[in-house]
Amino acid sequence: MSGRAPARPARGEPTAADVRWMRRCLQLAARAEGRTAPNPVVGCVVVDGRGRKLAEGWHRRAGTAHAEIVALDALAAAGRRGDGATLYVNLEPCNHHGRTGPCAPAVAAAGIRRVVIGAMDPVAGHAGGARWLARHGVEVVTGVLGDASEALNRPFFTWARLRRPHVVLKAGVSLDGRVATRTGASRWITGEAARAEVHRLRDRLDAVLVGIGTVLADDPRLTVRGVAGGRDPVRVVVDSRLRTPVGAALLAGAGQGARVIIATTAAAPASRQRRLEAAGAEVWRLRDRGGRVDLRALVRRLGAAGVLSVLVEAAPRSTPAWWPPTWPTRSSCSWPR
Repeated sequence: MSGRAPARPARGEPTAADVRWMRRCLQLAARAEGRTAPNPVVGCVVVDGRGRKLAEGWHRRAGTAHAEIVALDALAAAGRRGDGATLYVNLEPCNHHGRTGPCAPAVAAAGIRRVVIGAMDPVAGHAGGARWLARHGVEVVTGVLGDASEALNRPFFTWARLRRPHVVLKAGVSLDGRVATRTGASRWITGEAARAEVHRLRDRLDAVLVGIGTVLADDPRLTVRGVAGGRDPVRVVVDSRLRTPVGAALLAGAGQGARVIIATTAAAPASRQRRLEAAGAEVWRLRDRGGRVDLRALVRRLGAAGVLSVLVEAAPRSTPAWWPPTWPTRSSCSWPR
């Protein structure tokens, strides 16, 4: 290393090549949306001095190699080193020991001359990789497509800063502002495109949350269908009195690969808890607010369990009662045609 790089990371103007390769990092990272919790989604590209891609990779799931290591391993497998190359990554390389080793020293050891970062790591115990690299003679540029990098990892940033999941509130709304018929006889008020989007959201988010009213009225499975390579989210039911039937469709496979959480209060009968737990569900007794499960307590507990994002599929009457108006960080509204 030349040692001429500044001791601190810089936020200089990105080149067109920087923007191009950071976009590729974001594309790679997005492949793992909904699969890495409690880790962020990260993509990485290594480019030589002539602007040619040497290797790339992305983080698949928690406990596996980080994106930088995947890319550097691919580089080594091809019989190459990173001498003089630029490494692009949408989140700051870590400098701590967790389930895997720190990435920053591995990047420097590979001979990388320059590192371009999208967003800085918001977790104090994980951050510091950019400074470490700069101190060790690697040129570091930060903030390239920073807004897009943070937006892609909004669940991780929300969890890191607020210690709760990022929340998406989904509602199908008619042109006159209704979410169901007056009698409730209409099961669907949205079209096929809107329903397909729901399954894409379930696939990309860690958990899906409904109330007991939805369970009793619709008996939903809360699974992912029609998405290639899709995976089912954690299923969460807010059920203050444990009225969820043991034969409910969402309990299929519970405890055998499918995770089902039923949030209730101290007032719920212990006998119903035993039956639901025997069916494979986890029953969480939380504090109540006016006789109902306190949603603040629930989302804090979900965050502590490593759930970074929640899709709320609420029944019409319970939506405003459940969710404090300052909490939703994203809404998904479907207008039928």
